[in-house]
Amino acid sequence: MPALILGALLLTVTACGGGGSGSGSGSGDAKGKGADSAQSKQSVAVVAIAPKDGATSVDTSGALKVSATKGKLTQVEVKTAKGEAIAGKITDGGASWTPSTHLAASTKYTVHAVAKDSEGRQAAEDSSFTTLTPKNTFVGSFTPEDGSTVGVGMPFSIRFTRGITHPADVEKAISIKTEPAVDVQGHWFGNDRLDFRPENYWKSGTKVTVSLNLDGVEGRPGVYGKQAKTVKFTIGRNQVSIVDAKKHTMKVMRDGKVYKTLAVTTGKPGYDTWNGQMVISEKLRVTRMNGDTVGYGGEYDIKDVPDAMRLTDSGTFAHGNYWGGDAFGNYNASHGCIGLRDTRGGYDRSLSGAWFFDHSIVGDVVTVKNSHDATVDPANGLNGWNMSWEKWTS
Repeated sequence: MPALILGALLLTVTACGGGGSGSGSGSGDAKGKGADSAQSKQSVAVVAIAPKDGATSVDTSGALKVSATKGKLTQVEVKTAKGEAIAGKITDGGASWTPSTHLAASTKYTVHAVAKDSEGRQAAEDSSFTTLTPKNTFVGSFTPEDGSTVGVGMPFSIRFTRGITHPADVEKAISIKTEPAVDVQGHWFGNDRLDFRPENYWKSGTKVTVSLNLDGVEGRPGVYGKQAKTVKFTIGRNQVSIVDAKKHTMKVMRDGKVYKTLAVTTGKPGYDTWNGQMVISEKLRVTRMNGDTVGYGGEYDIKDVPDAMRLTDSGTFAHGNYWGGDAFGNYNASHGCIGLRDTRGGYDRSLSGAWFFDHSIVGDVVTVKNSHDATVDPANGLNGWNMSWEKWTS
C-alpha cells in the first residue's frame, strides 16, 4: 500500500512538472510576444544631461546642457533645493536646452528632462550636480538705497570691488523693471562702475525694481559675484534747479515752473563752477570743508559748513555759506561750489541755504549755465545726463 501511494505521488509530481514543461513552448511564445510588445512601446528618444549626475565643482556658466537624440525635448526643469527654478530655452527644434542665465555658486541643482520620439512616446532623465565654491569674489555697492524716494535725475549706480573684464555677463545679471514701463539702459564708467538711466529724467511716481543676480556670475577670470538682492526705489516730485553763474541766481523749478528764486555765488575766476547737469548724491546737515581734500591745499579750512549737498565726486557742493558777505546775488566768490546765504551750523532754517537743503532730496538735479568752465565730466558724480543717449547706449 505505501508503494502505491508513493507511485501516485510521483505521478502527480511528474504530471505537474510535465504539465509546465509540456506547455513551456506555448507559454514561452506568449511571453516573447509580450516582451516584444512592451519593447515596441518604449520611446527611442535618448536624453543626455551635462554635467554628469553627482558632479561637483561645476562651473556656473556654460557647463549645464541638456540634449535629445532620436526625439525632441518637451520639458526641462532645473531647480535648487529651495525650489527656485532656472529659466532656459529649448532650441534647435527640440534637440537642445540651455539656461538663460548663469547658475549660483555653491548650490545643488536637480534636472528633470523629458523628450518624445516621432511616435509621441516619452523618455525621461533625472540628474543632480553642485556648482563650484569660488576662491575669489566681488560685490557691488549701489545707490540709491532700497526703499528710498529720490529725485528725477537719480541713476541706479553700482560700483564693484574688483575690476570687471566680462562686462556683458555682469550687466546681463542686473535687470531693471519700472512702473510705468520705460526703457532703461546701462553705461560703464571704467571697469568698476555701471550706471543705469532712462533717456530722459524719470517721471514722478515711477517705481523702480532692480534685481541683482550677481551670485555666481564670473566678472573676471576666477572671480565670481556673491550678491543676490532686490532693490526698490520710487521717484519723487520733479525738481530741477537752474543756476545762472552770470546772473548769480538759482531758479528752483517744480514740474517745469519756477518754485522759488534764490541768490547764489558760484566759482570765482580761476575756480569756476562746472557747467552742466549735476545730481545731488549726498546731503550733509553740517560738515567741514578743507582745501586739502580737493587739491586746494591751505587755501581754506572752514568748520561748521551748513546744509551741504554733493554734486560731484571731485568736491563740488551746493551749500550754505555764512562767510560770503554780500557776494550772494552780486559776484562769484567760491572755489567752485554753489553758495547760498546761511548761518554757521545752519540754525536759522529761514535762510536760503537751509531752505534749499530742506526742499531738496538725493537725486534732484542742479543745472549750471553761463559759467566760464567746461561741462562736468559725466563720470564725475552721478552726472551721466551730460552724455547723449546715443553715446550712453553705444
